[in-house]
Amino acid sequence: MNSQNLPISERFSHKKLFNSPTPIQRLNRLERELETNVRLYVKRDDLMGLGGGGNKLRKLEFLLGDAISQGSDTFITVGGLQSNHCRLSAAAAAHIGMTCELVLTQVVPRSDEAYRRNGNMLLNEIFGAKIHLLSGTESAVEFATDRVKVLKSEGRRPYLVGSGGSYPVGCLGYADCAVELMKQQQEIEGGFTQIIVPNGSSGTHAGLAAGFALLGMNPAMISSYSVLNPAKEAQLSTHELAKATLALLDPTKSIDPDAIHVRGDQLGDGYGLPTSAMLNAVRTIARTEGLLLDPVYSGKAFAGLLAAVRGGAYKAGEAILFLMTGGVPGLFAYQPAFEQAS
Repeated sequence: MNSQNLPISERFSHKKLFNSPTPIQRLNRLERELETNVRLYVKRDDLMGLGGGGNKLRKLEFLLGDAISQGSDTFITVGGLQSNHCRLSAAAAAHIGMTCELVLTQVVPRSDEAYRRNGNMLLNEIFGAKIHLLSGTESAVEFATDRVKVLKSEGRRPYLVGSGGSYPVGCLGYADCAVELMKQQQEIEGGFTQIIVPNGSSGTHAGLAAGFALLGMNPAMISSYSVLNPAKEAQLSTHELAKATLALLDPTKSIDPDAIHVRGDQLGDGYGLPTSAMLNAVRTIARTEGLLLDPVYSGKAFAGLLAAVRGGAYKAGEAILFLMTGGVPGLFAYQPAFEQAS
């Protein structure tokens, strides 16, 4: 059999970390609250059991698979204090018996007790990761690179991953998710017309786009809301990452830059900084559906979806899918923001 006909998880080194497919559910009560005839669905990537769940586990299945194939014994990665990727890296490493080191930078200008000690920060310690805390002016990548040299000098075999795990190898997780989605949407009348995702380090959007291109689907079906960089910058990085991921899967295929749609209207004052729209979106879905969104990624992206529905961006009968990427522990780090807005 041609290797390109095999499932993505069989073509590349892979370590299973969660049960798939994650479910899709309709937001009936929210539709009634919004008085819309647009059909709204969510894909529950927050329901993965390991480490509190979240989209980064899809990336980590391939990153850890690659690390294991190289004989690595220490997983090192970088992120902000409340990084979901770092929290799940610590959990996944504990699950497979690998040492984990996290290089965390104070990239969000917040110094309250809840942000510095609760949420993902608390869980990182519980999962047993070795934590290196840096100020916002220090380079996490440089520190981590130097740390790799130290560990190698001690006879260890470290595997270094940058912010969000958003490398082509990590993005294979969402290329694989694209295959999963195409099977699931066969049960949705007319299929999905749009799939909405948050865009931080670009890996989720890029992986899905590469998967769609591999399947002969239109990557323009996917739209994202940037929560980290200005929209144009996020669009360019998403396209480059999608191209690199697709090159791993099938170098004969390509992705048009115009098929990558990224919006920047929910970014607010910057990464990790609350907006009133995000706070309202988190409360809206919680009070209509009993579901929880994180305040950094899904909360802002869902605020964009709500604004689009209210603004008449979709036609009656269209089916829109929102990807819930997890990160619920981060809510506890943002307690002061919700309290002030109540």
